[in-house]
Amino acid sequence: MITSVLRESPPPGAGAADPIPRLELADWASRYGLVAGITTAGRGFSLALSGPEPVGAAVDRWRAFQELFRPRFPTVVFSRQVHGTQVRWYDPVPAGWLIGEGWDGHATGTPGTLLTISVADCIPVYLVEPRSGAVALVHAGWRGAVGGILGRGAELLASVANTPVSSIVIHCGIGICGACYEVGSEVANALGLGVAEGSKARVDLRSHLAAQAWALGIREVSVSPFCSAHDAELHSHRASGGKAGRMVAYLGRPKT
Repeated sequence: MITSVLRESPPPGAGAADPIPRLELADWASRYGLVAGITTAGRGFSLALSGPEPVGAAVDRWRAFQELFRPRFPTVVFSRQVHGTQVRWYDPVPAGWLIGEGWDGHATGTPGTLLTISVADCIPVYLVEPRSGAVALVHAGWRGAVGGILGRGAELLASVANTPVSSIVIHCGIGICGACYEVGSEVANALGLGVAEGSKARVDLRSHLAAQAWALGIREVSVSPFCSAHDAELHSHRASGGKAGRMVAYLGRPKT
């Protein structure tokens, strides 16, 4: 299995005065004309909609997020995630903030629709079918990885575009790294590691997801080098001791 490392970076022109601290995939912007990135925890910027903070503060930040991407993206899609494997297709979609319930993945072929998921250690997986321009964004923690959410997203794109799954391009984005993610035997064995009952193991979710993509016949697979737990300006549920806070991954093709 061969994967490449693809590094997210601040978008051109972003600086200290930028209202939304974030990192983006310049390579996907130049190759596919996509906006693909993730907000960071810089300056205390969290898009968590639950926790001890007044919900109005988070909603204000979401409004700032929407304003940043308007008018390129009249529609922003979000859902309360349940660590499941459902991927929903959106086409067409109304303008505004579209909030769903229970979907951990989103997909669309409509320009101007920005797909978003929240993450705080789990892996955001970005998918594009280059010929049609259809995109998907899925939330893959260990449960989603075991359940095959990456495959569901890839197969949905391939079906809509009427292309083989091998045409999909995948990036496994910013999340917790293998050195920081220690799990018990139940989780490790669900992921196929075969460890003794009661023992611990370290899991590299991005490598696991990349292997799933490879097994599907996908050969253009990249991974982020960043770790939510030990890299500065990122938020980790595990490293923070469970403190509220969420980064938001996003993906879409701008409206022309």
